[in-house]
Amino acid sequence: MVESKVTSGYFKNGMPYNRFGGGPRNLVIFQGLLFENKPLSGMMIRFFLKTYKFLEEDYTVYIVTRKPGLPEGYSMQNMADDYAEMIREEFGGPVDVMGSSTGGSIVQHFAADHPDLVCRLVIHSSAYTLRDAARKAQMRVGHMAHQQKWRAAYTALMDLSLPRNRIMRYLIKPLFWAATLFAGMLLGKPEDPSDLIVTIEAEDKHNFKDRLSEITVPTLVIAGDRDPFYTEALFRETARGIPNARLILYKGMGHPASGKQFNQDVLTFLKEDMTKDG
Repeated sequence: MVESKVTSGYFKNGMPYNRFGGGPRNLVIFQGLLFENKPLSGMMIRFFLKTYKFLEEDYTVYIVTRKPGLPEGYSMQNMADDYAEMIREEFGGPVDVMGSSTGGSIVQHFAADHPDLVCRLVIHSSAYTLRDAARKAQMRVGHMAHQQKWRAAYTALMDLSLPRNRIMRYLIKPLFWAATLFAGMLLGKPEDPSDLIVTIEAEDKHNFKDRLSEITVPTLVIAGDRDPFYTEALFRETARGIPNARLILYKGMGHPASGKQFNQDVLTFLKEDMTKDG
């Protein structure tokens, strides 16, 4: 097993990244919603290294988030164009890409508008739009972030994952409050909430259903059927709308999908063209 050495920085166009792995192929991960657009550090990078460590033997992995200082009204499509500019400048051609959660919203625009930059696409725990409850929860997060009420923002985001049953919510309340404390340690307290707010507002408007057929690259939609941000129906519709897509759903799994079977399924999909070429 290759020992992960993480390097961090900013690409020429200003996008922050973390790089690890020693494999011969490049994989760019479009990162999910973050409270601050900067390279991951501390507990955050340890968490994501654990999630994506299975890729490091075959890939050099780049976890890339959005530019800092996003202007008001910046869209998912604008963010996708930033990724395209970066990949052209830094890699000079197509790479494998994975979009996770909010990054999965952005990667749909990217794959449709810039197919020449994609080898294989993984849409990880994401769909063509958020479910209504998730959209409302994220807007509450943005509202609390605007006031820099970070504990309330973490609570609003995590509340989506709690059971709707009042008795169950009461029983797990102590665990929930401990989780919000952990979220605060993990996500930190940004000095400027504007990038988070811009991203949330952009995703609130995101609905790619009518454009899914424009994604022509080999695609894997992979998620858990208990994901609090998307419904099983949304995952199925997303995969069905992409001409060259397959769907893998894990029973009883939440957000984001992970684990040994997930690792195996993702690698099997990504290596298919290598097998054919060999």
